Amino acid sequence: MSDTHTVKTILVAEDDPDTRLILQQGLTRAGYYVVVAEDGEQALERFREFKPDLVLLDVEMPRLNGWEVLERLKSGWRSRKVPVMMITGKTSDEDKIKGYSLGVDYYVTKPFNIQRLLPIIRNLVSGIK
Repeated sequence: MSDTHTVKTILVAEDDPDTRLILQQGLTRAGYYVVVAEDGEQALERFREFKPDLVLLDVEMPRLNGWEVLERLKSGWRSRKVPVMMITGKTSDEDKIKGYSLGVDYYVTKPFNIQRLLPIIRNLVSGIK
């Protein structure tokens, strides 16, 4: 069991530098330790290295897209327990259904408001859905 005062680690997998910066700054200000990845391959590497408490995942990324990363995370015995929030420009119902069917815990479309996401993020890293 982890101590409630332990700083939670969040992996931000996002290829757009502006979006990555908004997430990184907002999460850091909220007290999280943030690890970033610029593509899908790097996201999986960072996941293995840092064992985050939550993954924020974009769909459209180079090397491996977010769907592929999500499938790999949800197929691993340890990684499948880690909550994933999809943050993407993919706004269709089909995309949202695909995300949830692949095991995403929360689906957010861009543009987003980081202040509105923080309570949801807090619940996800605390194990509350």
